[in-house]
Amino acid sequence: MATSAPNAFLPVLDDIYEIQTQGPGPQGALPLTEEMLLDSPSGDIFGMTQSAGMGWDPQQLLRDQVLILSTMGGIRAEDGHPIALGYHTGHWEVGLLMQAAAEELNRLECLPFAAYVSDPCDGRSQGTTAMMESLAYRNDAAVVMKRLIRSLPMRKGVVGVATCDKGLPAMMIAVASQHNLPCIVVPGGVTLPPEFGEDTGKVQTIGARFAHGDIDLLYAAEMGCRSCGSAGGGCQFLGTAATSQVVSEAFGLSLPHTALAPSGQPVWTEGAVRSARAVERMMKNKLTIRDILTPDALHNAMVVHAAFGGSTNLLLHIPAVAFEAGLRRPTVDDWNRINRQTPRIVDVLPNGPIGHPTVRAYLAGGVPEVMLHMRALNLLKLDALTGEGRPLGDVLEEWEHSERRVRFRELLREKDGVSPDEVILPPPRAKEKGLTSTVTFPIGNIAPEGSVIKSTAIDPSVVDPDGVYRKRGPARVFTTEKAAVAAVKGRGGAHQVQPGDILVLMCRGPLGTGMEEIYQITSALKFLKWGKQVAVITDARFSGVSTGACIGHVGPEALAGGPIGKLRDGDLIEIEIDTRNLTGSLNFVGTPEQPLTPEEGAAVLAAREPAIPLTPDPDLPNDTRMWALLQQLSGGTWGGCVYDATALENALKKAQN
Repeated sequence: MATSAPNAFLPVLDDIYEIQTQGPGPQGALPLTEEMLLDSPSGDIFGMTQSAGMGWDPQQLLRDQVLILSTMGGIRAEDGHPIALGYHTGHWEVGLLMQAAAEELNRLECLPFAAYVSDPCDGRSQGTTAMMESLAYRNDAAVVMKRLIRSLPMRKGVVGVATCDKGLPAMMIAVASQHNLPCIVVPGGVTLPPEFGEDTGKVQTIGARFAHGDIDLLYAAEMGCRSCGSAGGGCQFLGTAATSQVVSEAFGLSLPHTALAPSGQPVWTEGAVRSARAVERMMKNKLTIRDILTPDALHNAMVVHAAFGGSTNLLLHIPAVAFEAGLRRPTVDDWNRINRQTPRIVDVLPNGPIGHPTVRAYLAGGVPEVMLHMRALNLLKLDALTGEGRPLGDVLEEWEHSERRVRFRELLREKDGVSPDEVILPPPRAKEKGLTSTVTFPIGNIAPEGSVIKSTAIDPSVVDPDGVYRKRGPARVFTTEKAAVAAVKGRGGAHQVQPGDILVLMCRGPLGTGMEEIYQITSALKFLKWGKQVAVITDARFSGVSTGACIGHVGPEALAGGPIGKLRDGDLIEIEIDTRNLTGSLNFVGTPEQPLTPEEGAAVLAAREPAIPLTPDPDLPNDTRMWALLQQLSGGTWGGCVYDATALENALKKAQN
């Protein structure tokens, strides 16, 4: 029997009838002048009325306005317990950074404003239709952030506070576009590893490991609960979130030694206070983003990305920052050049060989320590200005002889028993331990426009003594991540993935799914005993924590007519990645019964029709499809997935003629 609905008008809170219809309003008077009333826009004056209405001292309303823009999410009580959850730990505590920055700006006699554009969690989105929103969301968030900045007409500076995979790239993009404003980005830090448990990268594989009997239900449940060692901050590995923090500091957008700070701790809060002081100093000295984001800054960001062995997703974000700053976007040739000349010297998750959590990289000296080594190799542009308003060379000289450097490196020894030189290694030591440069860009008849692989993440046991990964095997073709994951888990029937296969996942690029991230597949293969015997080729992208012989960003994508869309089950594929010289090839070479040369294979693919229907995912939202079309006309994935208004205008004119 159905229960009756409650009376819609019964009160659920006390005192609902105690209502006031008038209020006394703020006391005092606005600091107006005759000139302001005669010459200022009405919005400037009404804005003061609104500020007084919110309770700020009216006599302070002529202070310089500074906007604190954040990706804060959730509702957090003062004692830290959740009233409403955020999407992820990365934006859970950043409100504390905003508060610290605001209090310091007030002390400096600025007028702080705050606004929020929260962000999703790529980890929470894995394997769901939410992943179709992820990369497109970066553009949306950046647009809203830019609009919020411009919608505070009297702002004199911006402090951006952000942490994770899409929120921090969006923040960098937004402030990069503010050419004539002083801006600083405060990285939101990292979460701690658990005292006992798995890191947040490994724990995302409990489903695949359980499916193969490698772990039991109790272990999966316990590890899944314990993975976050603290309540706030980005994940403990050098994925897209942590790499974005590193890159922001390398660009000069964030202050020295602020990336990767442990969330919620005093040194983390100090970064917000220092940043508030820095933006006020920029305002006084008339320094703007145009002074910070220069070709030299772009070069330094790419070098530090390579030295850390950062996420390949930054190949999408760094060009977007460059575009908004009015700089030439780096090409595949630029990425190749930087990665060939820059050694990887940081040993953090997921790259290894040991794989330290990111908080150890911070204690070992973080970005400034890595830059000291890059300076010694003459790889940095030392005249580039940092957010402190001083040249990078001066800052590094100060860091090298600072008490801060000595104390933090000693803390790493005391707390974890780890030498800082085993986390951030001197280049000769890194070479001795087998740390190689990070990213390779294979081309071939499957990827004529290029592709990308984090070659450091290939299991060393399948790399030949000469440093070359060679694989020749049959294609196992999929058009949905769900089907591919089921096949990896052994639940794909006759289509399940076997050791030696090359898993091909197509129709998952921007036009198919918004260029989803397929960490489910790569993480499952990493932690399966035979996973290193399988390679992955896709027009999608990978999580920054992905490992293995995983080749993504294949261009053109299948739905843009790319050859990847013409591959069939059983096709013979040949992969060769030189992890030392950072060259690679990716070719269809016939079938086991009828082998072909790469040139012959290219001709066959050109003449072929797709063997299966190639369609966008039926769940692809219209607005994500619109994003995909706009970014394709603006330079595509290798151009940073940006919106180039001039390119779009030219495309429309061409279509009309």
